[in-house]
Amino acid sequence: MTTNSRTKIVATIGPASSPKEVLREMILAGTDVFRINFSHGSHEDHGAVINTIRELNKELDTHVPILADLQGPKLRIGVMEGGSVMLEAGKEIVFSTVDGPGTAERVFMTYNNFPRDTKPGEKILLDDGKLLLEVVSTNMNDEVVAKILHGGPLSSKKGVNLPNTKISLPCLTPKDLRDLDFALEHDIEWIGLSFVRNAADIIELQHIIAAKGKASRVVAKIEKPEAIEDIDNIIKEADALMVARGDLGVEVPMQSVPLIQKMLVRKCLNASTPVIIATQMMESMITNISPTRAEVNDAANSILDGADAVMLSGETSVGAHPVMVIQAMQKIIANVEDEQYPYNRQNQDPFPSVTDRYVSDSICTTAAKMAKDVSAKAVITMTYSGYTAFRLASYRPKALIFAFTSNKAILNTLSLLWGVRAFYYDKEVSTDHTIADIKHRLKKEGFIDTNDLIINIASIPMHEHGKANMIKLSLVD
Repeated sequence: MTTNSRTKIVATIGPASSPKEVLREMILAGTDVFRINFSHGSHEDHGAVINTIRELNKELDTHVPILADLQGPKLRIGVMEGGSVMLEAGKEIVFSTVDGPGTAERVFMTYNNFPRDTKPGEKILLDDGKLLLEVVSTNMNDEVVAKILHGGPLSSKKGVNLPNTKISLPCLTPKDLRDLDFALEHDIEWIGLSFVRNAADIIELQHIIAAKGKASRVVAKIEKPEAIEDIDNIIKEADALMVARGDLGVEVPMQSVPLIQKMLVRKCLNASTPVIIATQMMESMITNISPTRAEVNDAANSILDGADAVMLSGETSVGAHPVMVIQAMQKIIANVEDEQYPYNRQNQDPFPSVTDRYVSDSICTTAAKMAKDVSAKAVITMTYSGYTAFRLASYRPKALIFAFTSNKAILNTLSLLWGVRAFYYDKEVSTDHTIADIKHRLKKEGFIDTNDLIINIASIPMHEHGKANMIKLSLVD
């Protein structure tokens, strides 16, 4: 709960982690964000968990936000006869949009436009890429014939990936819209949008959120080849990115994923957009009490890349040791950040381009550079929109980042950001009084000590909640 690690941990909630005492232990072990996966569970279940998290935040004086992950247009096959059938390589199978029990010769496909969208020669991947097929023909109506290139057992309701097909499904399905309404009613801080294809998908979701008068931020999940093609525009529009390596590793060649991950983190850092690395971080801990050495290396490399957060899925939702997983990840984060401080964005151009944010951007850039030059202990920002916290975090300063805000709508939201610790503060006296008051509070709570150098960022006059236009370097007395 009071760790000094900068990289954040996102933990998915499920049957293994929904009891209040387990959630409490997970927060105390270092969980920064809880993820609700709308692919599973009922609204009633999710509502109970949301209430529990909010209760724990009050009891523990924490600001753990919730990430509501929409399912998106996930393609699946229907129910198979006997639960599972064997597909043999070299044989053909028909994908039908007419519902019915699946066999080795015919299977139901939930995607109605499949016969119209697909073309001969395009690949079909089933069950996370375990089975590979190729489209032979389509009647453009309700059937697609495919040849089985690599067979195996196929069980009911397995996922379908179409890496070469431009699907015409909307990014938000009817189920997503119902889940979104539920999430917004509960003022969820972060909304995860699955299978993003372009920036327009992000804008559509943001318009819905704004129309309902809510402040939820959007996480663009990158798991489609089309998203990589439009990545600069997606990063520009999204509030955060998730490298969803599960479906991404099926939709693009698996050997491409590591470099795509590094490219996405680098672009997000330069754009001051938080980035989460997700999927199979510590998969073996679903059953085991410790991760494999390969998983430890994977997690460490994601931290070294500069990710804002690492995400756990099945490890905490259905795994046998949800609290131990958090503890193990926290140890990896602490060791990497203690032994090697790899983050450095000060080699970037220190002067941002002239925009309406020119002054505040320059203030943040200067603060990050100053913190490095004078070895400041902390950079403290007063923020209402959260903008300076996002900007400062992207520079990955060695100094601690403390964000003070009177805007309760962003208080929990900021907990996803690398290195940022947020506090509620609603006094509006003079700038000097506020700086002195905050300095006293941080010293009292043990975050800073006498003779530490600290940097304060604020907007003058403070009561207008304007853009940052002031920077101050001082000693703690």
